[in-house]
Amino acid sequence: MKIDKEEAKQTGIQLLKYGVIGVLNTLITLVTFYLLNTKAGLSYGISNVTGYVLGVINSFLWNRNWVFKTNNDFKRELVLFVGGFLICLALQLAVSGILLEGLGWKNLPDNIIPFFPMQKAGQNIVMVLAMVVYTLANYTYNRFVTFKQK
Repeated sequence: MKIDKEEAKQTGIQLLKYGVIGVLNTLITLVTFYLLNTKAGLSYGISNVTGYVLGVINSFLWNRNWVFKTNNDFKRELVLFVGGFLICLALQLAVSGILLEGLGWKNLPDNIIPFFPMQKAGQNIVMVLAMVVYTLANYTYNRFVTFKQK
């Protein structure tokens, strides 16, 4: 199997751009989660979903116009994007549930990271780990389904 160097280069650039948007989305999601869960006292689920909804709005616009640069049907892509978001969010919530409830990580001590003690440390750590799962699944879905080049 011969690897096309130009295609590999374009994929690398695309992954880099996706990563930049991913970092921005992650910051939006984490800051929202932290403020709602830790500071406002809302539940893990409500804080998590709210953060992801804000991130997904940002993500769709940037991914469509900058990362994947498609001119396909906007409504179709939006429906596929939201569908992919919901599938990947369900995956993220399942991973969170397994870690928090199944493995008991919700009870991790607040000082588990010595240089960065925080309230609800287990929930914050699980959020970060579950986001990695979400991000990998979501990129794959969007590249090969939502923003597939015709």
